This record gives sequence, C-alpha cells and structure tokens, in this order.
Amino acid sequence: MLLYFIIPFDNYIRVLPNILMGILVVAFPFIVKKEDFKKLKSIPLIIFLGLFVYLLLDSFLAGRIEEDYKVINKVMIAAGLAILYIPVVDQKKINSAIIFSALAAIAFSVYNFVLITDATGSFALGDSPQVVESLLVDRLYLGLLSTFSIFISFQAIQKKYHPNNNYYLGNIFINALFIILIASKIAIISLFVLLLVHQFYGKRKIWKFLIAAVAIAAVVALLFLLKNEKNPQFNKAEKSAPAFIENSMTYELRAVAWLCSQQIIQNEDFLLTGIGSEMTKDKLVSCYSSQISNPNKRERFISQRYNTHNQFLDFYISAGFIALLIFLGFIGASFFSVRKEFFPTAMLAILIMYCLVENVFHRQIGAYYIGFILIMLLTSTQNTENNTLKNK
Repeated sequence: MLLYFIIPFDNYIRVLPNILMGILVVAFPFIVKKEDFKKLKSIPLIIFLGLFVYLLLDSFLAGRIEEDYKVINKVMIAAGLAILYIPVVDQKKINSAIIFSALAAIAFSVYNFVLITDATGSFALGDSPQVVESLLVDRLYLGLLSTFSIFISFQAIQKKYHPNNNYYLGNIFINALFIILIASKIAIISLFVLLLVHQFYGKRKIWKFLIAAVAIAAVVALLFLLKNEKNPQFNKAEKSAPAFIENSMTYELRAVAWLCSQQIIQNEDFLLTGIGSEMTKDKLVSCYSSQISNPNKRERFISQRYNTHNQFLDFYISAGFIALLIFLGFIGASFFSVRKEFFPTAMLAILIMYCLVENVFHRQIGAYYIGFILIMLLTSTQNTENNTLKNK
C-alpha cells in the first residue's frame, strides 16, 4: 500500500520506492505459502513472463544487454510486482492506496498551482505554463492515476445505499474534474472509451445503446479535434514557449516520432529480433536531424532523444516481431480470461490505449502502473477460476 501511495512522489523521494521493493523481495519467502504459487498458473502472467525472458535472451544473444537493460528492467519490475502480490488476499487494500495516492497527487498539484498563480499574477488552465509546472508528475501519468482512481471507485459503489457510496462518488467527481482542468486528452479519451465498454456489461437496455452512441460520437469528435489542433508536418514553424512547457506539446511530439518510426520500419527489412533500444533511438535521432527543418525544434528532438511514444512500435523496432507477437499474445490471452468482467477488461483497455501513445516500459512510474494492471488481471483471473469451480 505504501509503495503504490508514494509512486507519484518518486521525483522527491526517489530512493524510497526502491527500498520498499527491496523489503518486499526480502519478506516474500517468509510470507508466501505453497498454495499461493497456484495463482501463477495464470496464462496471461505466464506469457508476460515469457516476454521478459525473450527480451533478456534476445538482448544477450545480440550482445546489447547493457544497452537494453533499462527497458528489460522495467518489464521485470512489472512482472515482479504481480508475483510479489500473490500472498495478498485482499485486493481492496491496494485499491485504497491508488485512491489516496491520486488524491494526494491532486492536492499537491493544486497547491503548487496556487503558489505559481500567486507568484505570476496570472490564471490559466489546460496547457498553460502554471498547470505544466505545478503537476506532481507528467500529465499523462497523472491522468492515468486519476483514471485508475475513478474506475476503482466506480467498481466499489454498491447498488443499494451505503454510506461509502458518497465518498466514492465524491472521489470520482474530484478526479474527473482534475482530468478536465489539466486537459489530459488521453485520460479523457480513455474515460469515454471505457464508458462505451461498460455498455456491453449488465442488462441490455435501449438507453445503454444510446449512451454507447453518444460515447462513440464524443470519442470521434475528440480525435477529430486532436487531429486538427496541430499540423503534424515536420516543417511547421514551432511556437516560441518557455523551456519548461516545451514538453507539453505532446501531440506534435508524437506525430513526429510516429512518422520517423514509420520511416525506420519502411527502411529496414522485416525485423524478427529487433535492433535494440539504443539503435532505435539513434535512428530516430537521425530521422529528426534530416527531416525537421526548424532548428529550435530539431535541436530539442535531438537533445531529448525522443523515443517512439508507442509501446507496440517500440517492441517491434527494438526487439522485433517476436516480442511484439508475445506482447499481443499477452493482451489477447488477458482479454479471453477476463472478458466477462468489466473492471479487469477496463484495466486492459487502459493498458492498450496508453501503450498506443507512450513507451510505458521506458519509465519506472510506467512499470509500476503496468504492474498494478497485471495485479488486477491476475486477481480477476483467479476469482473467475474460483467462481467456475464453485459453479461446477
């Protein structure tokens, strides 16, 4: 619980998550029971562990283990968190940690926003300098945390009246409002998509299909808005902006990174085992230097060595078709295992959407939150198997 509570504060207490992970690893042999290992028979978890083993072997055989270690380590962290969780029976504890972590991150960010607004004498939301500078972590991951918190609260609301329902509804409102105020586009899209997914669960009624139609229209409209918000051409003149908000221009960043990734794929032969993480970045940098004409923009892309910003593209280019196939196999097996339950299906949908716009295994915070999704999938699969046995 403490580990997942402090994850957003990693920039301020960077050593503490590592200490807590060490404690969990040391304590694991003394806590785990023989019957707990039966939970590891989960097909999705086995496939995910297979992804880790493949990445390790592929990197070792290609002689680039040192270059790829950072990414492999993040995959190991995600898998390790799921394994370390198997002695824990109560899923509600880690859910509570996520809820309080999101509220703490929101309170910290709002406090910073008030201080910055008071110091600058101006007030602005969305992509404003005040918002970008005040956020505890990157907007994408803060939006992801709030999305987790919203759906954990939604799942916990009881159909009959219960006093805790008021708290969960309040938490949903706070996190949804915060997502809108910081303009986390991927989080907003995720909420609309998951609203659509929810219509396929429960009793089929006319109003469910109406909600689904509205959700689809909203997603299409938002995607159209994003497409026309910025011109993704390489040669577009870049607006001058303070250094600390340059990285907030996420759409343009991803558009350029995706176009360069596509160019690498076209120039390379079929990538069975990949070219490695560092070589992938080197080729992206080469593309940035030759294709971006604006000198300020080109220098920013080169100095930051921006990655593909798409986990599927990254796996294919850096680790090859085999890695991509294993990862897609994990997603497919997970969906097949949890498809009858809304909450784990929603978690899987969140994983897919964020992997489409971010290299989640390039950041430690990404590895922790992928680990949380793995835990939710693992516990849900176990509950489904137990219910099946009871019904028999």
